Amino acid sequence: MTTPDWAELTRFAITLAHESAKAILPYFRQNTHVEVKDGPVWDPVTEGDRAGERAIRALIEKHFPDHGIHGEEYGVREARSPFTWVLDPVDGTRSFVCGMPTWATLIGLSFEGRPVLGLMNQPVVGDMFYGSPEGAWHDYRGTASPITTRKGVPLARATIGTTAPELYRSAENQRRFQALKAKAQLTRYGGDAYFFCMMAAGHIDIAMDCGLQPYDITPLLPIVTGAGGVAAEWTGGDMSQGGNVITAGSQALLEEALAVMSS
Repeated sequence: MTTPDWAELTRFAITLAHESAKAILPYFRQNTHVEVKDGPVWDPVTEGDRAGERAIRALIEKHFPDHGIHGEEYGVREARSPFTWVLDPVDGTRSFVCGMPTWATLIGLSFEGRPVLGLMNQPVVGDMFYGSPEGAWHDYRGTASPITTRKGVPLARATIGTTAPELYRSAENQRRFQALKAKAQLTRYGGDAYFFCMMAAGHIDIAMDCGLQPYDITPLLPIVTGAGGVAAEWTGGDMSQGGNVITAGSQALLEEALAVMSS
């Protein structure tokens, strides 16, 4: 098989992001109806989530009918090719229903089972981050610049970003997180997917979250690695399937963090 045209696929992912924004934004800060999914925690979903995913799926089905789709709201359509799109139309729905512009649309593409292209879009702020085998970029309101992670930072001077401490629900994961937090210089909460992009762009040093689904992390991994960052599932699992994921700006910092968490 010939090498995929990553530039073309990236342009298509950007189109998906713009079209999904048109579907989602009419529901933002409108006190739209909130439904709650079954599960152990309060997990909201709105018509904004569903409308965004419908817009993305329609374009994929039109332009790449053989590609698979794995979306948070409408499930899996099996692939008839090596490609599967992985979608979270509104990552951070809790922020969305609170009117906070820290939610994001996540669009990922796996090739032969590996995350290879990813995009995060925040249309209210005007931030778009995307990554592929060719690198990683930040597009702010139409102007794109390459991004790289921050290097040479030890854990004692590192900034950590994670969604919320209460999401580390097991005693073991809470112990690991608190041990790491105690060794770092600063820890910030509430950024959801944004933190992974801030790490890729060199503004923070570690981004991590616990109990992720594939659509939460698959779109972010190509941005992290395209910017020179590294990632691990801290229990040894497959990151593309979700789980407990930590990313860092350098291999040395990742190894230092994992050592603290496992001690």
